[in-house]
Amino acid sequence: MRGSLVPASLRYADQVARSGSIQRAAKELSVAASAIDRQILLLEENLGVPLFERLPRGMRLTPAGDALVTLARKWRADERRAASEIQQLQGINQGHVRLLAMDSHVNGFLPQFIEELAKEHPRISLEVEIGSPDAALTALSAGNVDLVAVFNLSPRRDVHVLWSAELPFGCVAAPGHELARKPSTSLQEAVAYPIALQSKALLIRRYLDARYGWLFTDSQKLVETNSLQLVKQLARSGRYIAFTSELDAAPELIDGTLVFLPVRDKGAEPQTVSVAVDARKPVSRVLRSVADRLVETMRSNLEKARARRAETVA
Repeated sequence: MRGSLVPASLRYADQVARSGSIQRAAKELSVAASAIDRQILLLEENLGVPLFERLPRGMRLTPAGDALVTLARKWRADERRAASEIQQLQGINQGHVRLLAMDSHVNGFLPQFIEELAKEHPRISLEVEIGSPDAALTALSAGNVDLVAVFNLSPRRDVHVLWSAELPFGCVAAPGHELARKPSTSLQEAVAYPIALQSKALLIRRYLDARYGWLFTDSQKLVETNSLQLVKQLARSGRYIAFTSELDAAPELIDGTLVFLPVRDKGAEPQTVSVAVDARKPVSRVLRSVADRLVETMRSNLEKARARRAETVA
């Protein structure tokens, strides 16, 4: 589609909101600042309300402006979706998909998924955003993303789950670590060793604090960080263990640099990971292609990680 069906005034207002000023928006859009200012003033005149607060250092949305920009972004998302569907009707397998995944996926299956998608569907462009489970559902409901990969998704009528898998609660350790010789561990056994612990900004730490706060009373045995990559590197060193899922540590489990030990305590409930879309919207062929590749990559990583563990235990 050469042009946009969304009025220029709304696109300009959206960019000003993103950029924070008319001058920066003009540079982003390669449009004269005077033209952007004129369109916004006309919008405000027609609507009878100010859309922006004009501050000494830029522009800030008013509540009315926020409502209008939210609508404009929804229209632009609908426009991209419609353009993709029209291209599919013409036999062109191309389009744009917006995915929101968890931060822990960045050091797991995401790079492999992106590479495989590019090989299979080179004409499909992908936009990846990283966020929390709550942010994922909010973005999906608002139409800001098309697809989410999210932990512990609660049933919702407006969310359609395409695939879901259980992730046993457990820890990872280097193959030479004393714990790695066992098929499983208990929390009491695990906390006898130094722990590389995720910070409270991450989901698994909040889960641990809520259920097993007593684990972390010995601060001398802890290293705390908000980097899953660092957590896994410390576990690979052989000194530390780390609590994480098979999916998040899949690359290291598959190549044998880490071993996963499920926690056998009765109260250790598994997490879930799900791939989901907005149930209120039809799933286009392009979105289905991306979702299928995402699911297959996640499933394959889990199967390979578990197969490697079975070989080690045997």
